[in-house]
Amino acid sequence: MTDVIETCTVLQSPTRPAQAAIPIFPGTPFPSGFALVIAKKWPDSAMLSVTFMDGDPVTQARVQQVAHQWSRFCNIRFKFVSGPDADIRISFKQPGSWSYIGTDAQWIAKDQPTMNFGWLTPTSPPEEYNRVVLHEFGHALGLIHEHQNPAGGIPWNKDAVYEYYSGPPNNWTTEQVDVNLFDTYDRNMVKFSGFDAESIMLYPIPNEFTIGDFEVGWNTGLSTTDVRWIGQVYPKPNTELLVDGPSMAAAIGAPDEIDQYTFLVFSRGRYRIE
Repeated sequence: MTDVIETCTVLQSPTRPAQAAIPIFPGTPFPSGFALVIAKKWPDSAMLSVTFMDGDPVTQARVQQVAHQWSRFCNIRFKFVSGPDADIRISFKQPGSWSYIGTDAQWIAKDQPTMNFGWLTPTSPPEEYNRVVLHEFGHALGLIHEHQNPAGGIPWNKDAVYEYYSGPPNNWTTEQVDVNLFDTYDRNMVKFSGFDAESIMLYPIPNEFTIGDFEVGWNTGLSTTDVRWIGQVYPKPNTELLVDGPSMAAAIGAPDEIDQYTFLVFSRGRYRIE
């Protein structure tokens, strides 16, 4: 049988009222392989405060470093602070790794975490930090599990999946397997398109969990589609520059951030960028 698979559980706010879905980009096709709960999207250019409720300082620092990767490609920033009023509150004490989806975090009591990393330690390898932290912060931005994309695309062998997840370490009931793996989101509540087997929002799917020759390995970084799509969901301000046009200033707000500028030149010549 397959190796132990550590699967994230997505939590739903028990008190949040239902919200109607609204289109983000009417008439604009999205790249394949991404799905976001529209009603749980943060405002564009939001600065989300993040705090650690507990945990080893080394582990905290490593989580913080990885989380900023999302900000390189979208107009959302994470500000790590102290205190209970943060938008995202991280704990390491509870079992498993999980996160509330997007703005659902606002409905959680201030003394409770909105995100948890149950198996990360100071000595966990970099690939594990990338895999888990990018995934959970994707949920915090409003993204859902790729295998629950309404577009489908996974030929599940349900009997094999039920058998595996009913045993340790998960010990899930049939209903829990359905909720965490097989159930897909309502098409009216998410923005989605085709299936992306390389998305950071997808956990591994071994061949024995599917019918035919279908499997997904361990994704440990943002896929090309992840990067393009998050930049459309939370677009950065226009950075188009014209020769002899007005200057433009920008700030680097996150480690390893990359700001892209477009230069429009209408005639042949020598130009200097200052």
